Amino acid sequence: MDYKHKRHFTKFLARPLLAAGLTLAGIAIAQAQETIKVGVLHSLSGTMAISETTLKDTVLMLIDEQNKKGGLLGKKL
Repeated sequence: MDYKHKRHFTKFLARPLLAAGLTLAGIAIAQAQETIKVGVLHSLSGTMAISETTLKDTVLMLIDEQNKKGGLLGKKL
């Protein structure tokens, strides 16, 4: 294999390997954390904020209840 082909092959192979390595590192970090983050999409302002305040409050209440039961898979939410 000449230099040009080696360089192209190295670039072609390096990107997926780097992506896989970063993904595995992210998974390892996520597993090491003691809490699980929960996201809720709701409006904080505007016309929908009034009706979606109950959504936020309900989710916070359910998270508290689940944490009192021991969390999820032994981790707090």
